[in-house]
Amino acid sequence: MNRNGIHHVTAIAGNARRNVEFYTRTLGLRLVKKTVNFDDPGTYHFYYGDEAGSPGTILTFFPWDHVAPGRLGIGEAQETAFRVPEGSIGYWTQRFVEKGVSHSAPVKRFGETVLAFKDPHGMRLSLVGVSGIENAPAWIGTDVPAEHAIRGFHSVNLLLAEAAPTGAILTDIFGFREIGREGSLVRFKAEGTEIGGIVDVHEAGGFLPARMGGGSVHHIAFRAADDAGQEEMVRKLVENHGIRTTEQKDRNYFRSVYFREPGHVLFEIATDIPGFAADEAPAKLGEALKLPDFLEKRRSQIEAVLPEIA
Repeated sequence: MNRNGIHHVTAIAGNARRNVEFYTRTLGLRLVKKTVNFDDPGTYHFYYGDEAGSPGTILTFFPWDHVAPGRLGIGEAQETAFRVPEGSIGYWTQRFVEKGVSHSAPVKRFGETVLAFKDPHGMRLSLVGVSGIENAPAWIGTDVPAEHAIRGFHSVNLLLAEAAPTGAILTDIFGFREIGREGSLVRFKAEGTEIGGIVDVHEAGGFLPARMGGGSVHHIAFRAADDAGQEEMVRKLVENHGIRTTEQKDRNYFRSVYFREPGHVLFEIATDIPGFAADEAPAKLGEALKLPDFLEKRRSQIEAVLPEIA
């Protein structure tokens, strides 16, 4: 069961309209939730994923117009990778050429074909060809043929000074184990987890620290089945590693705690429940602007300052 892999990845974008167009029209993901940054409600918070908004498929963004570009460096996610069927890399390479998407030539990594590319605001992404996932769930509400559609996360790649301290958190708290090394990459995999079940650590001591900005990953969220599972992870962080988390925060679609892991990446532990259908019918996901109860009374004010994305 997928209980210890990646829940979602949250990044920073520029123009909101360009962000929506790229992830829905170019990559063919579903906009499963259109809400606001609960801490900065004058800014959207977009969630993209599969048809149901399943944990392990969700990439989210805070889009700010005129945001300064981020600088890749130590203590940041270097690349976020999606799964596609093994035979689909050729299709996506051609699609990126036709749509003017910045991309690199496919390469092999741990025996799999990887097509690296960037979104319009510089976020580093890749598609990884994976065998045997042709029948895995995907969103097919776009012009991307079903046989080539994205099927959730493959992995995240962290750029860190050293792998071992972060690896201790991944293994003890989230149920990963080291399964291989390739050059400066160390691969960790969550037992029994296919979607979002891999974290690669790129050891690169001597790099400058990351600077957050457009194209940067803000945080990575890992899955907890429920509140009890989350509480157990929080307890182990304190007792085994001396790391304390924030208090639990209600994000409407999951409940979260946050902490800095030893490599300085911001990690989140997010519950699988209640899910994105908590305030919207599954068939209508992402269509309306949804606000938490504490912001609903300010709806007209918030809608007046949010940019048009239709």
